[in-house]
Amino acid sequence: MSGHSKWSTIKRKKGVADAKRASMFTKIGREISVAVKAGGADPSSNSKLRDLIAKAKANNVPNDNIDRIIKKANNEGDKDNYEEIVYEGYGPSGVAVIVETLTDNRNRTAGDIRHYFDKYGGNMGQSGCVSYMFDKKGVILIDNEEGELDEDKVMEDCMEAGAEDVDFGEEGEIEILTAPNDFSVVREALEAKGYKFASAQVEMVPSTMTAIADDELRKKMAKMLDIMEDNDDVQNIWHNWENPIEE
Repeated sequence: MSGHSKWSTIKRKKGVADAKRASMFTKIGREISVAVKAGGADPSSNSKLRDLIAKAKANNVPNDNIDRIIKKANNEGDKDNYEEIVYEGYGPSGVAVIVETLTDNRNRTAGDIRHYFDKYGGNMGQSGCVSYMFDKKGVILIDNEEGELDEDKVMEDCMEAGAEDVDFGEEGEIEILTAPNDFSVVREALEAKGYKFASAQVEMVPSTMTAIADDELRKKMAKMLDIMEDNDDVQNIWHNWENPIEE
């Protein structure tokens, strides 16, 4: 998600408990494993792997963990095989939800995701039922809450790197949007200039938003997202909820 809710989510995840952090490491590890098997273990020739290493570091995954995952995935004896499956559906009040998964058991994962939608008043739909409401974008977030970065300089650097748009948020966050195919180039150019990222990945950004007026339905929506995030097979959840509950 772009905007205020995205920034609040990032800050909340930075303070997650150890159990949640371990789950986050596992999820990123799966992504790295899939990238290595698809494009090789050398980051210099595998841009997807480079992006995921940067993502792992932004989430404080230790370098030793990253190296271990890459070596294991590059080993022919590694039997872990994960399949990328995307589920779409609606939460309470018609909020559009996209759930990206990596799974070694599609029946288990499909059953889990369908159960979560049903339990909290939503419903899982067919492929394509909500994805048309989203645009795929590279999204880079920089923490400037202390105001150390000069906005004019940031704007100049981002445009020079090839960014599509730069937004300076009310809480000091800087959101940079790129075309999906330009994401790696822009991220690496800004990284080379010394910028540190709170988050950097290709996301599904909603073109329209849906608000939930009823408090009970808002709680159900929040619980549905939480339980989905806790599932080890779920990698990313994108939605167009306009007024999420912030902790």
